[in-house]
Amino acid sequence: MKAYLILAFIVVAGGSVGDLPAQTQSAMNAETASEFRAADEALNTVYRQILEAYAEDQVFLANLREAQRAWIAFRDAQLKMKYPDREPGYYGSIQPVCEANYLAALTQERTKALQVWLDGAVEGDTCAGSVKTNP
Repeated sequence: MKAYLILAFIVVAGGSVGDLPAQTQSAMNAETASEFRAADEALNTVYRQILEAYAEDQVFLANLREAQRAWIAFRDAQLKMKYPDREPGYYGSIQPVCEANYLAALTQERTKALQVWLDGAVEGDTCAGSVKTNP
């Protein structure tokens, strides 16, 4: 009966069953893994755009690549720090969801940090460094 009320509410509210949050562990795992993949794709898009926008500055690009490799190592170490290797089941069945959410959040933060090189610095920003100035 309760499930029918929820479905009726969704239909009345103009939604669909697809709008419901995942209800099974495997569905939640798949959903959060998909969210992490989307965050990773967004990061890779920004990274490629920076490579293109700064193509003439090979010194910067070498440092960008080094920084990105270091960030990936940092991201992986952060995850391992939050969820150290333990016996299977130690963190519960929700662990894949938690890990994917954490990786997505870290990746979104990195994307935001890199976006600065595409958005550009305000003219007169004396600390802009390698960030191009907005026209």
